[in-house]
Amino acid sequence: MADKEFGIFDHLERRKDQAVADLYEGRLKFLEAADTAGIRTYHLAEHHATPLGMAPSPSVFLSAVAQRTQNIRFGPLLYLLPLYEPVRLIEEIGMLDHLSNGRFELGVGRGASPYELAYYNVPFLESKYMFEESIDVLRKGLRASRLNHKGEKYTFRDVPMEIPPLQQPNPPFWFGAFSNPNAQFAGNLGMNAVCGGTNKMVHDLKEIYDPARAAARGTERDLNPHVEKPMFGAFRHCFVGETDSEADAIAKPAYKKYYSNLMKLWRDFNSINTLFTPDIDEAKSYNVAISGSPETVRAEIERYFAESGTDYIVLAFCWGSLSQDQSNRSLELFTDQIMPHFK
Repeated sequence: MADKEFGIFDHLERRKDQAVADLYEGRLKFLEAADTAGIRTYHLAEHHATPLGMAPSPSVFLSAVAQRTQNIRFGPLLYLLPLYEPVRLIEEIGMLDHLSNGRFELGVGRGASPYELAYYNVPFLESKYMFEESIDVLRKGLRASRLNHKGEKYTFRDVPMEIPPLQQPNPPFWFGAFSNPNAQFAGNLGMNAVCGGTNKMVHDLKEIYDPARAAARGTERDLNPHVEKPMFGAFRHCFVGETDSEADAIAKPAYKKYYSNLMKLWRDFNSINTLFTPDIDEAKSYNVAISGSPETVRAEIERYFAESGTDYIVLAFCWGSLSQDQSNRSLELFTDQIMPHFK
């Protein structure tokens, strides 16, 4: 099988009875292991006012990642752009790109939770326009010595850009392409993309993305003109155990806890997001979760690549009630017994 690439996705969920400082240190050690094992990218989510995300400021945590790793590329998936003052964010991106010696990957998004945006006094319907204009501001500011922009939401006049990114013309942009319009949007702007859904859904989204990405190449709207091979992959929860029965016994309650963290704000406002399930067996039937022995997980990932037509997969190893030791062992089994099969 041709070489495939692997990434890690992380919500950095709170663990019961664990100090936040210990959570951070455990994750940094986990990433040191991923760094030496050949994982390509670490993608960190941004969430607010919820135990789902203990890295509400991705830049802060990623600055530590930059210092504790040498090879792995990393970035937010995603910065919630409506919550940021664009000039300040441009400066942080420049810093992170230099701190990591050019390993930064720039994920951007609008934000899926209206409740998280509301806590920042950002109207959900308005956030779409803030997000789209912010992308334009970032593109200009990362590529110029001075930022000039006049739009509906933001105006900047001749702002000096003193920390240009190490990667030119900018770090690679990423987007969450979880629907047909989003896959089209990502392709139209030349961004790399991560999606979700069944293997068939991933395949269909890639069929939308590929021609749009090809049409954007070399145009003014291409945010990644320096990326020769666009990256398109999907996100999956993953737990690898010594045996299928051991893995499933650990993963089942852990997935329920992840679901509880994911749904907390929705429940607080007496609503529910019907796209998710607390039952890992149901999630596995939709291909969005994988658990089992190394042989079982390897077969599922092999099936993912064959059915999706992609060569990139992003796996979450730390989620719900999984302990740090359990996540560490899962990663070890994955990198030792599964990854080599795909190289």
